Amino acid sequence: MAGREYSLTPQVVPPVETAHRRIHTPLPVPESLPILERLHRYEPRSMRGQPPIIWARAEGMYVFDSYGNQWLDWSSGVLVANAGHSHPLIVEAILRQAQSKLLHNYCFPSEIRAQLVEKLVELAPPKLTRAFLLTTGSETTENALKLCRTYGLRRGGRKKITFVTFHNAFHGRTLGAQMAGGIPELKEWIVNLDPNIVQVPFPDGFRCPDTRFELFEESLAAQGLRPSQVAGVMLETYQGAGASFAPVEYIQRLRAWCEEHEALLVFDEIQAAFGRCGTLWGFEHYGVEPDLICLGKGITSSLPLSAVLGREDVMNLYEPGSMTSTHTGNPVCVAAALASLEALFRDGLIENAARVGKVLHRELQALHRRFEKVIGAVHGKGLVAGVHIVRPNSLEPDGDLAFRTVERCMHKGLLMFSPVGPGGATIKICPPLCTTEDAVREGCQVLAEALAEVMEEEPK
Repeated sequence: MAGREYSLTPQVVPPVETAHRRIHTPLPVPESLPILERLHRYEPRSMRGQPPIIWARAEGMYVFDSYGNQWLDWSSGVLVANAGHSHPLIVEAILRQAQSKLLHNYCFPSEIRAQLVEKLVELAPPKLTRAFLLTTGSETTENALKLCRTYGLRRGGRKKITFVTFHNAFHGRTLGAQMAGGIPELKEWIVNLDPNIVQVPFPDGFRCPDTRFELFEESLAAQGLRPSQVAGVMLETYQGAGASFAPVEYIQRLRAWCEEHEALLVFDEIQAAFGRCGTLWGFEHYGVEPDLICLGKGITSSLPLSAVLGREDVMNLYEPGSMTSTHTGNPVCVAAALASLEALFRDGLIENAARVGKVLHRELQALHRRFEKVIGAVHGKGLVAGVHIVRPNSLEPDGDLAFRTVERCMHKGLLMFSPVGPGGATIKICPPLCTTEDAVREGCQVLAEALAEVMEEEPK
């Protein structure tokens, strides 16, 4: 977000009252300022930067404060609430597990953990027969790096340790995850970057117009690397910063390349899995199967839990007790995950994401045509989209216009997290999977109004 912060000066805006949105007070709400000021006083500055509303509760596809305001949610709480906020099945499962008096059990066996790992393996591609439960997405990408390196060492010794990722990728905020990421600004604090973690261009067709698979091979060669040195390749199924997918043929050739050179293929599905792209797994759009999958966010639609799914020969590289986690398979979080999976299938939310997603992308393409001077591209599938905002008739990101548009949407009752991606200029759209066609159309109308108003205010 490039350090942008929202003003805490309440702004009076016209009231909003629709089926999906209700705003009738200045924002930020004056009564909320003491809470915001306390957060600013006691938290690091890095925690600022999201729209300054005080969440009191969230249900389905809506977020509410304590002052009578209601927002249509296009954030899913940063792509977590796939089944919808506070889904009754999930709430009931959390309460039931908490009342059972088992809140934590480390790596000691539990029946509920057995249920979840079995369920995840049943849903995964056939060759992925092991599931390792963790807490955060960053842990899963760190674990994938560790497993790829170990696999490479066993196969080719210290000459086979290179880990390949992509430009503009985001894989988390821990040391290894940020070295694996492809955003240079996030690595400025790392004094000694691992020379055997390298990036290549991501073929999104927009920031990188060259979508040939040969570019992957050429980029490795330009860095002095031979295929035999590569232990693993990891990519976000879609690049989270822009909801950008690679061409299907590119990924299929990458799958074949990894098999030819005994490198593991890892999909970071932390944002893409559990129906977000209109399919259970986002990588289904490519028609390939990975060797490892990193999961998180939407796995519970609520509580902190993540997982790595993988091949038995890879997941079993470490001896008992040497690859564990303090909160692995926390019973309450596992209960939420089982309930979230049940909700996805019982309520037809994956199919709904595919169906409503078509409406969303049709509306956004119309928006693209209307504002073609400042919308460089619209990417995504299912219920995730990235609206790439640029300076007029250029490819240069316009973070200020994107930020002010998201802020204006907040005042109109449409909630998104702050823009992401290069220059903080991509407006990310990711409603809960229970959202409706009517709500999507209304949200797109609000986005169009906000963008038009903000552009009108631009200096001529």
